Amino acid sequence: MAAANCLVTNDWICGEYLRTRSQELTDATLQHVGITVTSVLLGLAVSFPLALLVRARPRLAGPVLGLTTLLYTIPSLAMFSLLLPFLGLSSALVVTGLVLYSLTILVRGVLAGLAAVPAETREAARGMGYGAGRLLWEVELPLALPALMAGVRIATVSTIALTTVGSLVGRGGLGNLIEDALPTFFKAQVLAASVLCVLLAVIADLLLLGLQRLLTPWTRTPARRAGDGRRRG
Repeated sequence: MAAANCLVTNDWICGEYLRTRSQELTDATLQHVGITVTSVLLGLAVSFPLALLVRARPRLAGPVLGLTTLLYTIPSLAMFSLLLPFLGLSSALVVTGLVLYSLTILVRGVLAGLAAVPAETREAARGMGYGAGRLLWEVELPLALPALMAGVRIATVSTIALTTVGSLVGRGGLGNLIEDALPTFFKAQVLAASVLCVLLAVIADLLLLGLQRLLTPWTRTPARRAGDGRRRG
């Protein structure tokens, strides 16, 4: 009885809410994850060729980076209003807005990663007969992964937070639950959705960090060797 009363007394922590609304929480979380993953992947698909274009034609760096920064400064309500006539009240509206917001982080992340590749490494690869495409995919991109993944991690965490704004058009994942709970200040729902949002961000960041370490084993070698040297000393 006491557990059920937490809904009546509108407690922040309410086990009965979690039990009775578990399906609702699960559906909102899955929608949140789906929108986030789609947005980040599409953001990468757009930002990578843009970064390559900027690298090939440095005079375009100012306009491209300036445009992506400008897009990031547009308030979400204004962004969705501008896209609404073209995409309607749909998940595509939210995803498109999130992709545009992610570009300023991802384009810079790709450029920073490629710029970090040592010039002598490129020259050595060219001397071995590597063409432009092979040089990019087999040499530059692997070496650029640490900086690129750092950008992806930031963009992913940012997108998880921004996805809640999609509640303005009913496609905000956990943001829908927060918005629905605010008029009556349903504490348990606000807290549960907010905590799940934070947990998603933390889990996503840890998963991407693990993926980065898996894809770049050479970045761990110096530290391990230094530790081995200290133990031997």
